[in-house]
Amino acid sequence: MSSYSVTHPSLRQKWFAGVIVVAYALITLMPLIWIVATGFKSPSDAIAYPPKVVFEPTLEGYVNLFTTRTRLSPEALAAAGPAQTWYDEIVRQYDMVISGPSRYGERFFNSVIIGFGSTFLSIFLGTLAAYGFSRFRVPLKDDLLFFILSTRMMPPVAVAIPIFLMFREVGLSDTHLGMILLYTAVNLSLSVWLLKGFIDEIPVEYEEAALIDGYTRFQAFYKVVLPQAATGIASTAIFCLIFAWNEYAFAVLLTSGTAQTAPPFIPTIIGVGKDWPAVAAGATLFLVPVMVFTVLLRKHLLRGITFGAVRK
Repeated sequence: MSSYSVTHPSLRQKWFAGVIVVAYALITLMPLIWIVATGFKSPSDAIAYPPKVVFEPTLEGYVNLFTTRTRLSPEALAAAGPAQTWYDEIVRQYDMVISGPSRYGERFFNSVIIGFGSTFLSIFLGTLAAYGFSRFRVPLKDDLLFFILSTRMMPPVAVAIPIFLMFREVGLSDTHLGMILLYTAVNLSLSVWLLKGFIDEIPVEYEEAALIDGYTRFQAFYKVVLPQAATGIASTAIFCLIFAWNEYAFAVLLTSGTAQTAPPFIPTIIGVGKDWPAVAAGATLFLVPVMVFTVLLRKHLLRGITFGAVRK
């Protein structure tokens, strides 16, 4: 008679759990894999029905993403001479020439500035506010925390027009600073609430011991609390960056040229010819920074999610 353990799963249970996890991972990653694959298809293969799983890869989508093209008559095309580069050859197949770079690079760079800038401010201000709520006696603390959280529940469309009018009056419309301040204000509620929970888990006795040793309050915060809260800060930074990176509604309304980010710009790539490979290429490149940032901080994210779950 074989022994049965309640705490240790059997081999059959491990295999079953492994199959479920692999199946779930494949289903979850399938849209992402399809977007990446579409970026390497030709326009005809991208809209083929039934969809093509096996296709001849091409960089046409990425060429169309980073360039602007002009159609020429056969006479003008012949006068332009032969193609000089491989991407010129791709464009010449459609009787077109490259007239210059596209604006995707600028829009992508705007997303980097606004996304990471607002994330830094959200974490900086959120950490200070969370420490104050956690360590000091603040009048009406619960009411203030609920008010801070309620700003997160507000749909962007409800405040979009007032913010647009306010930004236009103060000169922040279509500026990097305006978008950074706006995303910081939206993310600050999430940052305060998450970081307060992490700081609450840090024993106050650590700070008291530092104060007895001659540290000031700021030194105790900087040298004792911050290192202990690094896991929570990293986890919160990921969530703040994801929101600022993917935000669409405010970006469409408040930006049009100088500070426009990638999310409202990518749909304009479709154009008249429905250039889905270029759209897929833009979406693929747009995912890379957040994926890299998340992978680099994945250990902190896992610890942050489970922080305080088990108490001794």
